Amino acid sequence: MIRAIVVALILLVLAIGLTVAFTSPPKLLSMVDGLAGGGKGTERVASGVAFGDHGQMLDVWAPAQDSEQLRPVVVFFHGGGWVKGDRDAYAFAGRAFASQGFVVVIPDYRKVPEVRFPAFIEDGAEAVDWTRKNIAELGGDPNRIALAGHSAGAHTAVTLALDPRWLRAAGLRPDAVKAVVGLSGPYDFYPFDKKRSIDAMSQWPEPRDTQPIAWARADAPPMLLITSSADTVVRPYNTENLAAKLREVGAPVEAENYEGLSHENVVMALSKPFRGKAPVLDRSVRFLDRAM
Repeated sequence: MIRAIVVALILLVLAIGLTVAFTSPPKLLSMVDGLAGGGKGTERVASGVAFGDHGQMLDVWAPAQDSEQLRPVVVFFHGGGWVKGDRDAYAFAGRAFASQGFVVVIPDYRKVPEVRFPAFIEDGAEAVDWTRKNIAELGGDPNRIALAGHSAGAHTAVTLALDPRWLRAAGLRPDAVKAVVGLSGPYDFYPFDKKRSIDAMSQWPEPRDTQPIAWARADAPPMLLITSSADTVVRPYNTENLAAKLREVGAPVEAENYEGLSHENVVMALSKPFRGKAPVLDRSVRFLDRAM
């Protein structure tokens, strides 16, 4: 009997170890976040919903409690250097914003090497279009849509907000986006000097067009740009340069640089287990409440 229990425990430990070994860090974080109560008061109200023209899918998170009024919406684009990541792995981000009263759309998008710029931007625009047309059925206000994202996802969010051609191509007015939160995003990284940016961007005939800073305009929606001093993946100058350019042209922008945090720490701070690292969620929510 004891031997059987020991064998069962060993098998359980091995199973857990294999699960951890073959699970991406964001997906593992979402699992831990769920166990820690990050999903309390929230629910996934839609899963694997098809949108766009290329087989993309999205999930929607929302507060579990019913509301008589439509809630503000956040479309959150996940990171992954344009080569990896998926909507399910970022459930912790959906729960985080949903716990604060938002309806949250987390879309997938096509990735390198199957596609190059601007395919993932076009997918992002199609996700916003789906949101505008459908989110009221899930309790969201189509007239209060904000974009948010981390790393490559922040690049998509900010590009959509600044370069109006992508939303227009999806049949949307540029003012469909009311606010943007960019977490650790690359906004000013030309000339390209890293494999991921070279692979994702360099085939576009006008490489400077891929840079959000090139599209800074006075009538841009309000932006909160967050970076961190120990980010060696996307250097803080990306946020600093874009914030300075937006201020120069008279656009509304706020910027935060969290001392000592790494590239990953910033998005991890959205999750319940790591919320003590920095007030990323509270800061974002305060900004979105004012902006929308």
